[in-house]
This record gives sequence, structure tokens and C-alpha cells, in this order.
Amino acid sequence: MKALRFSVSVPQYTALKLTGRVKPLYYTGPLATIRLVEIPEPSLPSADWVKIKTLLCGLCGTDMNLIFLRDSPTATPFTSFPCTLGHEICGEVTEVGDNVDAVKPGDVVTVCPPLGCRVRGIEPECRMCQMGRPSNCENFAEGSLAPGLITGLCRDVGGGFAPYLVAHKSQIYRLPPGLSPKEGIMIEPLAVALQAVIDNSPKEGDHVLVVGGGVVGNLIVQAIRSLGNGCHIAVAEPSSFHAQLASRAGADHVIVDGDIQGHSLNITKARRYTPLMGQTILMGGFSKVFDTVASASTLAASMRVLGGGGVLSVVGISKDHVTDLTPLWLKLQTIKGVYCYGFADMQGERRHVFEMAIDLVRQKKVAVEHMVTHTFAIEDYKRMIAVNLHKQRYGAVKTALSFAG
Repeated sequence: MKALRFSVSVPQYTALKLTGRVKPLYYTGPLATIRLVEIPEPSLPSADWVKIKTLLCGLCGTDMNLIFLRDSPTATPFTSFPCTLGHEICGEVTEVGDNVDAVKPGDVVTVCPPLGCRVRGIEPECRMCQMGRPSNCENFAEGSLAPGLITGLCRDVGGGFAPYLVAHKSQIYRLPPGLSPKEGIMIEPLAVALQAVIDNSPKEGDHVLVVGGGVVGNLIVQAIRSLGNGCHIAVAEPSSFHAQLASRAGADHVIVDGDIQGHSLNITKARRYTPLMGQTILMGGFSKVFDTVASASTLAASMRVLGGGGVLSVVGISKDHVTDLTPLWLKLQTIKGVYCYGFADMQGERRHVFEMAIDLVRQKKVAVEHMVTHTFAIEDYKRMIAVNLHKQRYGAVKTALSFAG
């Protein structure tokens, strides 16, 4: 079967970095990090696994960062090459192991991608898995599988950018009748946004800033609104197209001119101070910030507009940063890491955030189907990547590979 596989070597990495901004070289030609190749159709690793026929699989910002080598090399011990990309998956179960009873062939499912202790056959589970956060497992390079944080980053498991993949029974979530494959692939990014909001939950009267109005930024706005939090939400997004979508999602204020501090003064009634040298800083400001970009510039801006005792959730994944930490100690700020999802307590019940996300979509409290704007055949993957590089030009939000028909 045909699959989109990622791989990179040190010489290849060095050569691509020397080419600078020639982006097509990352996905076309001899230096490409991603290629369409023939691989065998997978079989069940054990009686605890399920085989899935892919219907639709979304292209994530994480995939784009990987293809263009934007991630920090620090994460490479927890990835194994070559790996079939794709972790925003909707598919149909075609085969189940003898120990699987929650799903059957013909069920339409989505996959919770993290490859934690249970998936790897490790007992006792690590501290993070026992805490209900298998996405932050301490054993991503251990156990019965090759290293890999998630489905799509492990050479032994495969991913959604292929007609078939396998998943452990603990990763499978059946979709209720009426949910479309487009809604199915949006459960994973919605779960990311929902977990971020649960971990840094706004309160009545809070001023919240979301940096980046792309897929996850939009879903953070929707997640906050779906939970009934009566707070003011501002979104900083330079793209007028995505800014309009953020406004429709429930943002009260959209910042498109890049002047986050200037708008913050009006929104939060903070005060701005100018140091002898360097950037200005606000006293007062937002109580919660969700940075879905996490570049050096956005993190610096986020800390400077975050108020005293405020919490900054770093939702985006980017490279090394060097920034002035004065706002951190001066305003007693907290910076929280955000990665994937796990179990959470909501209204007295402990549930996996994937289940919560499915319920929000089923109940029409979050709208996601319209966000899947473009689908492509696997042979047209280069076009899909090009569209993602110019989303505003094409009016693209979420793009996906389709295997239906």
C-alpha cells in the first residue's frame, strides 16, 4: 500500500538548513523529508490491537513542523524513522484482536495517538500514566515498540497517511452515529484545545488572550465558550481570514495589526512602562494567555501583557527560545507546558478529554466540520503541503488526506 513516510538524517538535515528558505526542497526532490512509498499492509501486533481502514486524516501543524524541521532536536529520542505520518484519524475498524470487545469490524472510530505505558506493554505504569496523563508518559522510548510519542511518529505503528494502520484498544474511541469523518478527524485537535482550557481554566470576569487564530486557537475559543466561562476573549491573529473565523467562534476582540500591547491597554486597563533599554512592559494585563504559536517573539509578548499572578499556557511547539524572564518574577507568573490530553475531572466525573471532545461535537456545542476546508488524495500530498504554506490565499483551515472511495 502507498504511505507518506517521514525520515531525516544528519547530513540531510544539515543540507536542508543550508538551503535556508527554499521550502519546496523539504517535500520535493532528493532532500525531501517526506516521500510517498510502498509499504506492507500492517497486521495486528497482538490480541489487544485493532486494524483500521483510514477514511480521512488531517494534516496537523505538528506534521508541518516535522516536515520542515522546525522542531527542537531534543524530541528526537522519542521518534523512530522512517515513520508514517498522520495522527488526526477517522477510520473504519476492519479487524480486532481476541482481547478487544469495545469495538467491532464496521465501527467508525477515531484514534487517541499517544503511545504510553499501556500501549507499550509496560507494568507498572510510569508516574505520568498513573496520574492520567499518558500523553506525557516517561517511557516513550521503552517497552515493546520503537520510540515514538504518538501514532504517526513511531515506525512500528504506522499512521493515518496510509490506507491502513493499527492501534491499541486503549487508543480507540467509537464515534456516535451522525458524526461525519470530517468531524472525526477534528476530535484530536479539539481535545488538545480542551485540555489546555481545563488546565488553565478562565473564571468569570477574566481577560483571556489567545495568540494565534489557527485551528487550535479557534478551538480554544470554542472550548472556553462551550464550558460556559463568562470571560472576555481576545485573539491575536495577523491573517484577516483566520481572524474572522476567530470572531465567529466567540472572540470578543481580534488583534490583527500586531500591536498586542496597545490593544491590551484598552482591553485590560493595564499600564505600560518603558525601561531604559528594551521592550515596554505592562503592569496589569491578561489573567490567562494561551500561546498557540510559541515563537520567541510571541512568548516574549505574552509574558509582557500577562498580568500579576497570571498563567501562560504554551500550547504551540517550537524551537529553542531566549527571552527576558523579568516579567516571570516581577509579576509572579506561571508558565505551563501543554501537550496533548489525558483524564480530567469535570462536573464530578473523571473522563478522558477525548470523550469530552466527542460529546461537545455531538451536542453541537463546538462546530468543527466547516473547518475541514480541503481534502486531497494521497498522490496529491505535495499540493496539500503547498496549500498549508499559503492558507490565507486558499482560504484553508484544516486540510486532510481522503481515502474514501
